[in-house]
Amino acid sequence: MWDENGSGIEQYTSGHVTQGIGAHGEAQGDTLTANGTDIWSPRQFGRPCPTCSFTSGLVFDYDRTSGNAKSYLQVSCDTTERKSDVIKGIATWGNVWAASDNNSVCQRVRLYSTANAWIRDIPATDPGAIAFDRNGNLLVAQEAEGAVLQISQAGTTILHTLTLPAGEVPHSLYFDPTTQYLWIGDAGPDENVKIYDTRTFTLVSTFGTPGGYLDTTTGTKGQTGSLRFARIDGIGKDASGNIYILSQPWGAAWDNGRTGTNLYAYSPTGTLLYNLQGLNFEGIGSPDPATDAQKFYSGYHIFSCAAYPCSGGNYVASTVDPFDYPGDLRLVTDPAVYAGRGLDFGMVYDNGVNQILLATDQDPDNFALYHFNAANGDIAIPQGWITNVLGMASTHIRKGFALDDQGGVWASEDKGACSAAICYWPLTGFASDGTPQWGTMQSWPIPATIGTLGRVIYLPATDTLILANIIGTDWTSIGTRVEVYHGWVAGNQTNPVVINLTSTNPKSIAAAGNYLFVGYVHTVPNVDAFNLTTGTLDNTFINSNPNNVYVGNDVDSMYGIRAVLRSNGEYVVTKDDYNGTSIVVYRWTP
Repeated sequence: MWDENGSGIEQYTSGHVTQGIGAHGEAQGDTLTANGTDIWSPRQFGRPCPTCSFTSGLVFDYDRTSGNAKSYLQVSCDTTERKSDVIKGIATWGNVWAASDNNSVCQRVRLYSTANAWIRDIPATDPGAIAFDRNGNLLVAQEAEGAVLQISQAGTTILHTLTLPAGEVPHSLYFDPTTQYLWIGDAGPDENVKIYDTRTFTLVSTFGTPGGYLDTTTGTKGQTGSLRFARIDGIGKDASGNIYILSQPWGAAWDNGRTGTNLYAYSPTGTLLYNLQGLNFEGIGSPDPATDAQKFYSGYHIFSCAAYPCSGGNYVASTVDPFDYPGDLRLVTDPAVYAGRGLDFGMVYDNGVNQILLATDQDPDNFALYHFNAANGDIAIPQGWITNVLGMASTHIRKGFALDDQGGVWASEDKGACSAAICYWPLTGFASDGTPQWGTMQSWPIPATIGTLGRVIYLPATDTLILANIIGTDWTSIGTRVEVYHGWVAGNQTNPVVINLTSTNPKSIAAAGNYLFVGYVHTVPNVDAFNLTTGTLDNTFINSNPNNVYVGNDVDSMYGIRAVLRSNGEYVVTKDDYNGTSIVVYRWTP
């Protein structure tokens, strides 16, 4: 629903964008339909509308040639829903189009002419994705019921009810008029496409690996691949018979595209033609020291760079299993549990055998804890909030947090004993199932010279603690003072090297080896490298790649910079680029 530098709707030809329609924050993102002249798409809550002010449940009709919206229709009877897609499906056939209105007040499919005149309402329980068959009958998916209804366009008769086997979830539909086959995107554990002949409503074939990316017969659990889908949000064919599958990695945000999108294109025989990936809106890939920065962990995904220099990262795994671990915090949408924008920012510890993942938000209060083991492959096994696991007094960590290179946890909280102290939990080992174990908390008073504490970083190899202050009440940003304590645990808590940040609006910091890396918000995309020994600014990372890599505008996230020192003396620094829906990788040898 929000792509900083993209359009709300984009048209692709042979894998390249050829037209953008609507502003980046306009389309709702869950469904759309088109004919030769028009595109109909639900509008998200509160976006500009000349005639309807702030409302939800709208559908906009865009002219395909000009890209301009020419009609605005209030389709849903729910006008106040902010964080849900009440219009679950939309489709067109001949001179009509239809939209499913699925909310607590209305359960119906609404039929309109292509001139946008309302025709009739058709009652339907739990209407989701919809399609028209060759005769103009409606095909309506019911996700919770695991069924697809065939309803006459007049709305008077349910012609057939296709009840899917237990566990299958009809999440998307495509009707192929040539074969009269109905393609059903299954968001259940099979995570593939079921293909039914609508003349007999019998299953004729499937498309995709049964089990999708969680299958263990064709790959490691979590491993991605050309037929290893996650939830299938869209299916289509073109005039040449090429097949298109839109697969969305699992995640909780009501804006489900925030966790990523894969658009696969296949030949009519199922050969992969290309794969377009938009896998990171606002998040970070944390380079893994144990692999010498050949792996990168976001809050949801694993990327790889098998050999440097790498031209673009490879998407190798998704770490979410919604079926075995439905309580995973990355799947929870209840704002009472967490009111953030999705846990897209990763922090990783890896000793070569065991891994710890912490997933957090753009401006977080807390950090979700995960571990891995051989039985679960690349799936991150949830343990809950780190504050609960370690018994912290407060669930708000706004004065700094770090997972160090030895698996130790550092934090300063909003309340309790750790609100006036810097607290440390040393990693003591792992249980047989890979669950990390931490020892007794240690703590030190916050040095008065730092003022109001905002960030904490610890480098165990050199016993170096780095503190950054904040100014005023904005705990999400950094002030102008950074203190570097060499030998902190050994006893030096009073004699820091001071780094004065003079560039405007520092937002995020990371450290590795002998350098502190600083990113800024609302200013420049540059990253500054400060020497931890001298406190001097030794380098500023700009876009020096001759291929002109797009690096975005700034860093608008508290933990949007991560860094490691590779074995060859090269620093690898990653930066959140929400403008380009990407993670920027910098390489630097001082």
